[in-house]
Amino acid sequence: MAQHPLDPPSPRYQPRLFRSFFQGSFPCSTSRRAGGRRLDMVISSGHDMLLEKDYAALAQEGLRTARDGARWYLIESTPGEYDWHSFLPMVHAAARHDLQIIWELAHFGYPDHLDIWSAAFVQHFERFARAMAQLMRDEGVQQPFFTPINQISFWSWAGADVAWLDPYSSQRGKELKRQLVRASLAAMHAIREIYPQARFVLTDPLVQVATDPANPDSKPYADAQHQAQFEAWDWLAGRDAPELGGSEDFLDILGLNYYPDNHWFFPGEPLPVDHPARLPLHRLLWQCWQRYQRPMLLAETGAEGDARASWFHQVSEEAMLALDEGVALEGISLYPVVEYPAWADDRRSPGALFGLGDPNGNRTLHEGLALELRSQQIKWQKRQQS
Repeated sequence: MAQHPLDPPSPRYQPRLFRSFFQGSFPCSTSRRAGGRRLDMVISSGHDMLLEKDYAALAQEGLRTARDGARWYLIESTPGEYDWHSFLPMVHAAARHDLQIIWELAHFGYPDHLDIWSAAFVQHFERFARAMAQLMRDEGVQQPFFTPINQISFWSWAGADVAWLDPYSSQRGKELKRQLVRASLAAMHAIREIYPQARFVLTDPLVQVATDPANPDSKPYADAQHQAQFEAWDWLAGRDAPELGGSEDFLDILGLNYYPDNHWFFPGEPLPVDHPARLPLHRLLWQCWQRYQRPMLLAETGAEGDARASWFHQVSEEAMLALDEGVALEGISLYPVVEYPAWADDRRSPGALFGLGDPNGNRTLHEGLALELRSQQIKWQKRQQS
């Protein structure tokens, strides 16, 4: 619809950063379970063997941008030496299928020879980031996107508050968060030495922590926990904890991971979907936009089983409301885009667009989610033309 010359300008935001608004995120965690066994989701999902087919399938479904990961523990299994055999095929396949990849450098995993609490961890990660950037430049990648460390806040909580994943510590979450921020900043400095034009997608969960009406005295604690989701971004930006070396220049693109259970009452009871205190996604996006004024990506979203199509519909509609309000939302990335045995208990994760590969290396497309994706893509095309 044409705008009348006397009408006020529309606040609607027009995404511009990525090749496609709708995207896919590959599972690529490389954490170790308690006891030390490495869990590599690139292997358990079959993505390492089906790389070409996976990238071709995403392109076929119109997902021209994806998140995928370099596996640091494989690349630097020997201190200071880099073996790129697990990573170069990914770079080459992405080029062949004209996919734009947001590359993760660390997703809950790191080489066995490193102590995550040590200064050497930051130094090794900085050198790894520089070497990876140089390799990509040598391979002709023009405009790279990186996530230095995936979900700093979640990793800090899960790995050092509740001992749920590596490094399996308790009551050290703040300490780990500071360490991961230091490492992220060091990596971004190193990457920009090679790629001054590099962009960074800094991921963490987008949550709502509400006051339980049955316990109104908990409001200060609920508010503090809700605000804690912003702490890592504030540190990266140098808005707080300046001794870590943060800078507004490094607070680039906010990657927001959002799932059905990202709403809860303090201290942890789920917030029912029909509860009046539950904030809709577009309001949470608006709050984040008002705080940072940075482009944002829904870097992970999805639901399991029969809920996956309806959840994607809901998220897409909420995203359009946010765009209409002027929120700089650059895309929505389905996670997981391929199925995998869940990292916590080996059960299959039935929320993907594509299933596990069969003996012939073929994945089954989830028709309900695929139909909803196509419907939203058609709506998006019409929206872009209006």
